[in-house]
Parts: sequence; C-alpha cells; structure tokens
Amino acid sequence: MSYVIYGTGAVGGVIAARLHTSGADVTAVARGAHLSAIRKRGLTVVSSAGSEAVPLDTAADAGEVKWTDESVVFLTVKSHQTQAALDDLAAHAPNTVSIVVAQNGVANESAVLRRFRDVYGVAVVLAAAHLEPGVVVQQTYPTAGVLDLGRFPAGTDERAENISATLRDAGFRSTARADIMAWKYRKLIGNLANGVSASFRPGPESDLLTRLAREEAESVLDFAGIAVTTAEQDEENRGDLGRDGFFREDLIGSTWQSVTRGHTSVETDWFNGEIVLLARLHGTLAPVNELIQRTTFEHARLGREPRSLDAADALAELGRTELTHTSR
Repeated sequence: MSYVIYGTGAVGGVIAARLHTSGADVTAVARGAHLSAIRKRGLTVVSSAGSEAVPLDTAADAGEVKWTDESVVFLTVKSHQTQAALDDLAAHAPNTVSIVVAQNGVANESAVLRRFRDVYGVAVVLAAAHLEPGVVVQQTYPTAGVLDLGRFPAGTDERAENISATLRDAGFRSTARADIMAWKYRKLIGNLANGVSASFRPGPESDLLTRLAREEAESVLDFAGIAVTTAEQDEENRGDLGRDGFFREDLIGSTWQSVTRGHTSVETDWFNGEIVLLARLHGTLAPVNELIQRTTFEHARLGREPRSLDAADALAELGRTELTHTSR
C-alpha cells in the first residue's frame, strides 16, 4: 500500500514522518508556506529525541498525487476543511481508494462515506503541534500516539489489520476495533475542552466549565442512546502515554493552535456543536456546550487574543455552577 497524508499539519505531519521513517511509501499533501518549507528542507519533526528533517514526497493537492489502486488516504485536515478535501479527492483519486479518517469529531466519516466506499475511522490520541512552516512537534517519544481504527460504521477487515500493523511499525500503538465509533465518541468528550483552552484564561473557573461541558455531553449521549467507551477503558488504552507530561508544555490543543496562528475558522462546531446537535435532535438541551461553541466561534472570527476571556463570565451567563440536564 502507498499512503497519502492529506493535511500535513500537526497530526498529519507526525503520521507522515513516522510512516516515511519506517519505510512506507508516503506522499504528503500540504499547502502554502508549509508546503514550500517541506519541499525546501523536509519536514522538521521536533521531539524529546531532538530535531529531525524528514524528506517527504509532496503534493499541493490530489491532482499532483501519483495514485495507485492500493492507495490509502489518511484524511488529517480539520473538520471544517473536510468538504473541500473531499471535492479534491473525488476529482482525482481512484474510486478504489481507502479513506482513513484520522480526524477528531464524529461527523467526518459519514461525509466521506457519501463519496467513497471504503472508510475507516481512527480514534486519534496524538499530542502534536504545528505553529511554523515546515515544523511539527511530536509531544511524546518514542511512542508517538495511539491510532486505533476500524471500518465505518462498524467492523474490521484485512485492510484495517494491515494499516494497523503499518502504524505499529511506524511507532504508534494501534489496534483494529469493530466498535471504533464508540472510541471516537469518548475522544469527542475529551475535545470539548478545546474551545475552553483556546478562549478562556486557565484557572478553576475554566476547569469547571470544561467539567460541566463533559458531564453534559455524557448525559446527552446517554439520552440519545449512543454507545461510548468508558473513561476507564480509554485511560487503560492510553497507558503511560503522556503520563509524565509533554515535550512542550507551553503548546496547547489544536483549537488554541488555530487561534494562535490567526485562523478565523475553528473546529468547535464539530466538537461542542456535535453535542448541541444531538441534544436538539433528541428534544433536549445542551446549554454549556452551546455557550462554548458560540463563544469560541466569535473568539476566532474576531481574531481575539487566545485565552483572554474570563470563564467566570461564562459561568455567570449559564447561571449555575453545577450541571442540571433539562429536557424540552
């Protein structure tokens, strides 16, 4: 199999570099100054082991990729960039291509399945950062992360097992799982903190806001009858990954990175917004996640300073300090 990493930012960059280093056939799709830097000097991967320049075959879009019938795409763009990526892939990739959705959130798999037949979801546990062209930070070493995967909507097959084995050879922990979406919903609950850490100053109030958002999500998912792996299962699966901290503790999550780079669009609609959507579909409410979704959207749209808001104001707007789940 040959691998196309579509979106060579933080997560995609680490995956591309580690696959290439292990001997896999890799093409990295990137854009702008980041693409130019990779073409000029390789992708620089910084970790506790040092700095390494990894030479990568690159493409500016799917039209520049040398496709085969055995190509596997790792889709690693942000969720709000998925539709444009799919339009590009549908125009140039063979219909036999397998799409591995290595994205946070739970809505991308359905969008991909509308356009491609063979779709695999990945529960991404990979701490990484990308703030400057041509450079990514791998926060844990030697294990780069946990990338479990399975067919969407459910099941495993030989290709899933083969991709998982390739990821293990590249330095990740990876298991093929028939219930991958239950693992992705658990990761979604973790990502509900992204908007908080991007918009609000750290402290007890922001910690409380995160806790309320996660408790509300657990309630909504249970109300909707959606299977979610337990927090204990997730913790056991992560093992000691990141337990002793990260290489760069000053680099926060992906939404903070987007706001720091000046992006005016962020993924919060696919994180907190997913909980809001489910609540509305099932006739209930998710006011905590709705507030975080709305606030982070405005924070990015207006180009405000990262982590500059007071979470106490958000808590006051909610009019509570403990979660109460209300049905319509």
